[in-house]
Amino acid sequence: MTTRRVLIIDDEYDIRAVAELSLKAVGGWQVSTAASGSEGVAKAASEQPDVILLDVMMPDMDGIATFQALQANSATKSIPVILLTAKTQAAEQRRFAELGVRAIITKPFKAMKLPAQIAAALD
Repeated sequence: MTTRRVLIIDDEYDIRAVAELSLKAVGGWQVSTAASGSEGVAKAASEQPDVILLDVMMPDMDGIATFQALQANSATKSIPVILLTAKTQAAEQRRFAELGVRAIITKPFKAMKLPAQIAAALD
């Protein structure tokens, strides 16, 4: 079985570090990270991960703008995107779901369960 590759795009270092550690240690994933939407879009195009874990609230280019940029690029539009968000209101969750993302994981997430949540969203 090939190792799955995930790209974590989040402006918060602590979130990236916890998610990366969990995905590597518990899930056996190959992980790369980006600290901004623009860096994430560039890495997604060059690395072609199996899935992108994308924070919604980021400065400059937020998660929605990042998702739209990924969708507009033929090299990245087929990569599944899972939103990572603290926004838990039903209306916001519906809006995110209508975008066409694969899944939504709410913050704070349980680090030990993160690999299983991502795998479930993909399978």
